[in-house]
Amino acid sequence: MAPRATSAAAVALAAALAAPSAAEPPALPTVLARAGEYVTVFHQKLSGIVADERYEQHWEVLWNGPHKATNDLGKRLILSDLLLTKPRGAADWLQYRDAYEVDGKPVRDRHERLTTLLADRSVSAAEQVARIREESARYNLGDIDRNVNTPLLAMRFLLPENQARFSFKRTADRATSTIDLAPDADGVFRVSAEVWAVEYDEVRKPTIIRTRGNRDLPAHGRFWIEPDTGRVLLSELRAGNGSVRGTIDVSYQSEPLVGMLVPKEMREEYFDKAGSHITGVAVYGRFRQVED
Repeated sequence: MAPRATSAAAVALAAALAAPSAAEPPALPTVLARAGEYVTVFHQKLSGIVADERYEQHWEVLWNGPHKATNDLGKRLILSDLLLTKPRGAADWLQYRDAYEVDGKPVRDRHERLTTLLADRSVSAAEQVARIREESARYNLGDIDRNVNTPLLAMRFLLPENQARFSFKRTADRATSTIDLAPDADGVFRVSAEVWAVEYDEVRKPTIIRTRGNRDLPAHGRFWIEPDTGRVLLSELRAGNGSVRGTIDVSYQSEPLVGMLVPKEMREEYFDKAGSHITGVAVYGRFRQVED
Protein backbone atom coordinates (compact mmCIF):
# COMPACT_ATOMS: atom_id res chain seq x y z
CA MET A 1 0.00 0.00 0.00
CA ALA A 2 1.34 3.38 -0.94
CA PRO A 3 1.89 5.74 1.99
CA ARG A 4 -0.81 8.34 2.46
CA ALA A 5 0.01 12.01 2.00
CA THR A 6 0.50 13.92 5.25
CA SER A 7 -1.91 16.79 5.66
CA ALA A 8 -0.66 20.40 5.88
CA ALA A 9 -2.26 20.74 9.31
CA ALA A 10 -0.34 17.75 10.65
CA VAL A 11 2.95 19.13 9.30
CA ALA A 12 2.28 22.49 10.94
CA LEU A 13 1.45 20.80 14.25
CA ALA A 14 4.62 18.73 14.14
CA ALA A 15 6.70 21.83 13.42
CA ALA A 16 5.11 23.70 16.29
CA LEU A 17 5.79 20.85 18.70
CA ALA A 18 9.41 20.61 17.57
CA ALA A 19 10.18 24.34 17.85
CA PRO A 20 11.53 25.54 21.19
CA SER A 21 9.03 27.53 23.22
CA ALA A 22 9.69 31.21 23.87
CA ALA A 23 11.39 31.85 27.19
CA GLU A 24 9.01 32.77 29.95
CA PRO A 25 9.59 36.24 31.41
CA PRO A 26 11.17 36.17 34.87
CA ALA A 27 9.03 36.63 37.96
CA LEU A 28 9.20 39.98 39.73
CA PRO A 29 10.99 38.54 42.82
CA THR A 30 13.69 37.21 40.49
CA VAL A 31 14.14 40.62 38.85
CA LEU A 32 14.31 42.30 42.28
CA ALA A 33 16.89 39.77 43.47
CA ARG A 34 19.00 40.55 40.39
CA ALA A 35 18.61 44.27 41.03
CA GLY A 36 19.65 43.78 44.66
CA GLU A 37 22.82 41.97 43.60
CA TYR A 38 23.54 44.64 41.00
CA VAL A 39 23.13 47.53 43.46
CA THR A 40 25.34 45.78 46.04
CA VAL A 41 28.19 45.52 43.53
CA PHE A 42 27.35 49.02 42.25
CA HIS A 43 27.98 50.55 45.69
CA GLN A 44 31.20 48.61 46.16
CA LYS A 45 32.61 49.72 42.81
CA LEU A 46 31.47 53.33 43.05
CA SER A 47 32.88 53.81 46.56
CA GLY A 48 36.34 54.43 45.10
CA ILE A 49 35.16 56.88 42.44
CA VAL A 50 34.63 60.65 42.49
CA ALA A 51 32.66 62.58 39.85
CA ASP A 52 32.15 66.19 38.80
CA GLU A 53 28.66 67.57 39.41
CA ARG A 54 27.30 70.66 37.64
CA TYR A 55 24.09 71.51 39.47
CA GLU A 56 21.68 74.29 38.44
CA GLN A 57 18.81 75.24 40.75
CA HIS A 58 15.90 77.63 40.15
CA TRP A 59 13.56 79.12 42.77
CA GLU A 60 10.23 80.83 42.21
CA VAL A 61 7.01 81.45 44.12
CA LEU A 62 3.71 80.59 42.47
CA TRP A 63 0.67 82.61 43.55
CA ASN A 64 -2.55 80.69 42.92
CA GLY A 65 -5.08 83.13 44.35
CA PRO A 66 -7.51 85.31 42.38
CA HIS A 67 -4.56 86.90 40.58
CA LYS A 68 -2.16 84.15 39.57
CA ALA A 69 1.44 85.22 39.28
CA THR A 70 5.01 83.95 39.43
CA ASN A 71 7.75 85.64 41.41
CA ASP A 72 11.17 84.58 40.13
CA LEU A 73 13.65 84.52 43.02
CA GLY A 74 16.74 83.51 41.09
CA LYS A 75 19.05 80.71 40.07
CA ARG A 76 22.15 79.06 41.48
CA LEU A 77 24.98 77.10 39.90
CA ILE A 78 26.91 74.75 42.19
CA LEU A 79 30.06 72.92 41.10
CA SER A 80 31.06 70.01 43.31
CA ASP A 81 32.96 66.81 43.68
CA LEU A 82 30.53 63.98 44.39
CA LEU A 83 31.55 60.73 46.04
CA LEU A 84 30.04 57.75 47.80
CA THR A 85 31.00 56.93 51.37
CA LYS A 86 29.95 54.69 54.25
CA PRO A 87 30.67 56.22 57.67
CA ARG A 88 32.08 54.00 60.39
CA GLY A 89 29.23 51.98 61.89
CA ALA A 90 26.58 53.26 59.45
CA ALA A 91 24.17 50.77 57.88
CA ASP A 92 23.94 52.34 54.43
CA TRP A 93 25.97 54.25 51.88
CA LEU A 94 25.72 58.04 51.57
CA GLN A 95 26.66 60.48 48.86
CA TYR A 96 28.78 63.46 49.82
CA ARG A 97 28.64 66.68 47.81
CA ASP A 98 31.84 68.68 48.29
CA ALA A 99 31.02 72.05 46.71
CA TYR A 100 33.97 74.12 45.53
CA GLU A 101 32.25 76.87 43.51
CA VAL A 102 28.85 78.60 43.87
CA ASP A 103 27.67 81.11 41.27
CA GLY A 104 31.18 81.50 39.93
CA LYS A 105 32.82 82.11 43.32
CA PRO A 106 35.14 79.61 45.03
CA VAL A 107 33.87 78.42 48.42
CA ARG A 108 36.78 76.25 49.57
CA ASP A 109 40.27 75.15 48.71
CA ARG A 110 40.79 71.77 47.02
CA HIS A 111 41.44 69.84 50.23
CA GLU A 112 38.67 67.32 50.90
CA ARG A 113 36.56 68.07 53.97
CA LEU A 114 35.17 64.54 54.04
CA THR A 115 38.43 63.22 55.48
CA THR A 116 38.02 65.59 58.43
CA LEU A 117 34.37 64.65 58.88
CA LEU A 118 35.14 60.93 59.01
CA ALA A 119 38.33 61.23 61.07
CA ASP A 120 36.58 62.44 64.22
CA ARG A 121 36.31 59.19 66.20
CA SER A 122 34.51 60.90 69.06
CA VAL A 123 31.16 61.14 67.26
CA SER A 124 28.69 58.36 66.53
CA ALA A 125 27.80 56.99 63.11
CA ALA A 126 24.48 58.83 63.29
CA GLU A 127 26.26 62.12 63.96
CA GLN A 128 28.65 61.52 61.05
CA VAL A 129 25.71 60.79 58.75
CA ALA A 130 24.00 64.00 59.88
CA ARG A 131 27.16 66.03 59.27
CA ILE A 132 27.60 64.60 55.77
CA ARG A 133 23.98 65.32 54.86
CA GLU A 134 24.13 68.87 56.17
CA GLU A 135 27.41 69.57 54.40
CA SER A 136 26.00 68.19 51.13
CA ALA A 137 22.92 70.44 51.39
CA ARG A 138 24.73 73.61 52.55
CA TYR A 139 24.33 75.60 49.34
CA ASN A 140 20.81 74.57 48.33
CA LEU A 141 18.77 77.46 46.95
CA GLY A 142 15.35 78.36 48.35
CA ASP A 143 13.30 78.00 51.51
CA ILE A 144 12.41 74.30 51.15
CA ASP A 145 14.69 72.43 53.54
CA ARG A 146 16.04 69.29 51.88
CA ASN A 147 19.03 66.98 52.06
CA VAL A 148 17.70 64.16 49.85
CA ASN A 149 18.88 65.73 46.59
CA THR A 150 21.70 63.29 45.85
CA PRO A 151 21.42 61.03 42.80
CA LEU A 152 22.01 57.64 44.47
CA LEU A 153 19.57 57.89 47.38
CA ALA A 154 16.84 55.82 45.72
CA MET A 155 19.32 53.06 44.85
CA ARG A 156 19.58 52.27 48.58
CA PHE A 157 15.99 51.05 48.47
CA LEU A 158 17.00 48.15 46.20
CA LEU A 159 19.73 46.82 48.49
CA PRO A 160 18.74 43.29 49.63
CA GLU A 161 18.59 44.36 53.27
CA ASN A 162 16.19 47.22 52.42
CA GLN A 163 13.82 45.60 49.92
CA ALA A 164 11.57 44.18 52.65
CA ARG A 165 10.72 47.75 53.64
CA PHE A 166 8.88 48.24 50.33
CA SER A 167 6.12 46.72 48.26
CA PHE A 168 6.92 46.34 44.55
CA LYS A 169 4.85 45.80 41.42
CA ARG A 170 5.44 46.05 37.70
CA THR A 171 3.65 48.98 36.10
CA ALA A 172 2.82 50.22 32.60
CA ASP A 173 3.35 53.85 33.71
CA ARG A 174 6.74 54.56 32.11
CA ALA A 175 7.04 58.33 31.60
CA THR A 176 9.10 60.41 34.03
CA SER A 177 7.41 63.53 35.39
CA THR A 178 10.44 65.85 35.31
CA ILE A 179 11.21 65.34 31.62
CA ASP A 180 10.21 68.93 30.75
CA LEU A 181 12.69 70.56 33.14
CA ALA A 182 15.47 70.44 30.52
CA PRO A 183 15.94 69.37 26.89
CA ASP A 184 16.41 65.63 26.38
CA ALA A 185 17.79 65.56 22.86
CA ASP A 186 20.05 62.60 23.66
CA GLY A 187 17.21 60.52 25.06
CA VAL A 188 18.78 60.35 28.52
CA PHE A 189 15.38 59.79 30.14
CA ARG A 190 14.05 57.28 27.60
CA VAL A 191 14.47 53.50 27.74
CA SER A 192 13.53 50.59 25.48
CA ALA A 193 10.29 48.68 25.79
CA GLU A 194 12.15 45.62 27.14
CA VAL A 195 13.08 47.50 30.31
CA TRP A 196 10.62 46.95 33.17
CA ALA A 197 9.11 49.87 35.08
CA VAL A 198 8.75 48.69 38.69
CA GLU A 199 6.74 50.73 41.16
CA TYR A 200 7.65 50.79 44.85
CA ASP A 201 5.99 52.02 48.05
CA GLU A 202 7.65 52.19 51.46
CA VAL A 203 5.48 50.29 53.92
CA ARG A 204 7.75 49.76 56.93
CA LYS A 205 8.47 52.27 59.68
CA PRO A 206 10.59 54.05 60.70
CA THR A 207 11.07 55.23 57.13
CA ILE A 208 14.47 55.79 55.51
CA ILE A 209 13.72 59.47 54.87
CA ARG A 210 12.83 61.47 57.99
CA THR A 211 11.56 65.01 58.53
CA ARG A 212 13.43 67.59 60.60
CA GLY A 213 11.12 66.63 63.48
CA ASN A 214 12.20 62.98 63.04
CA ARG A 215 8.81 61.98 61.64
CA ASP A 216 8.23 59.32 59.01
CA LEU A 217 8.23 60.43 55.37
CA PRO A 218 7.42 57.35 53.26
CA ALA A 219 9.01 57.17 49.82
CA HIS A 220 7.44 55.87 46.64
CA GLY A 221 8.31 55.95 42.97
CA ARG A 222 9.62 53.70 40.20
CA PHE A 223 12.75 51.97 38.95
CA TRP A 224 13.38 51.12 35.29
CA ILE A 225 15.21 47.76 35.45
CA GLU A 226 16.65 45.40 32.84
CA PRO A 227 14.92 42.14 33.85
CA ASP A 228 17.74 39.85 32.69
CA THR A 229 20.61 41.72 34.37
CA GLY A 230 19.06 43.73 37.19
CA ARG A 231 20.73 46.91 35.92
CA VAL A 232 18.90 50.12 36.87
CA LEU A 233 18.61 52.62 33.99
CA LEU A 234 16.31 55.19 35.60
CA SER A 235 15.11 55.87 39.13
CA GLU A 236 12.31 58.01 40.49
CA LEU A 237 11.88 59.03 44.11
CA ARG A 238 8.78 60.78 45.40
CA ALA A 239 8.12 61.85 48.98
CA GLY A 240 5.96 64.42 50.71
CA ASN A 241 3.41 65.37 53.33
CA GLY A 242 0.83 68.11 53.80
CA SER A 243 3.50 70.81 53.74
CA VAL A 244 5.92 69.85 50.98
CA ARG A 245 6.37 67.29 48.20
CA GLY A 246 9.23 66.48 45.91
CA THR A 247 10.31 64.32 42.99
CA ILE A 248 13.85 63.27 42.03
CA ASP A 249 14.50 61.48 38.71
CA VAL A 250 17.94 60.09 37.82
CA SER A 251 19.24 58.60 34.56
CA TYR A 252 22.18 56.18 34.49
CA GLN A 253 24.56 55.50 31.61
CA SER A 254 27.61 53.32 31.04
CA GLU A 255 30.97 54.40 32.46
CA PRO A 256 34.04 52.37 31.36
CA LEU A 257 36.05 53.25 34.47
CA VAL A 258 33.44 51.69 36.75
CA GLY A 259 32.19 49.00 34.38
CA MET A 260 28.61 49.77 35.40
CA LEU A 261 25.91 52.37 34.85
CA VAL A 262 26.55 55.60 36.74
CA PRO A 263 24.46 58.76 37.22
CA LYS A 264 24.33 60.83 34.06
CA GLU A 265 21.70 63.40 35.02
CA MET A 266 19.41 64.21 37.95
CA ARG A 267 16.21 66.26 37.66
CA GLU A 268 14.25 67.37 40.71
CA GLU A 269 11.17 69.39 41.57
CA TYR A 270 9.72 70.55 44.90
CA PHE A 271 6.54 72.37 45.93
CA ASP A 272 5.40 73.62 49.33
CA LYS A 273 2.05 74.88 50.54
CA ALA A 274 3.29 78.49 50.65
CA GLY A 275 3.85 78.45 46.88
CA SER A 276 7.59 77.87 46.68
CA HIS A 277 8.62 75.94 43.59
CA ILE A 278 12.22 74.76 43.27
CA THR A 279 13.68 72.84 40.35
CA GLY A 280 17.13 71.48 39.75
CA VAL A 281 19.11 69.79 37.00
CA ALA A 282 22.48 68.18 37.75
CA VAL A 283 24.80 66.54 35.23
CA TYR A 284 27.74 64.27 36.03
CA GLY A 285 31.04 63.56 34.33
CA ARG A 286 34.81 63.06 34.69
CA PHE A 287 34.52 59.95 36.82
CA ARG A 288 37.90 59.13 38.35
CA GLN A 289 39.55 57.22 41.15
CA VAL A 290 39.59 58.84 44.58
CA GLU A 291 43.06 60.18 45.33
CA ASP A 292 44.66 58.86 48.50
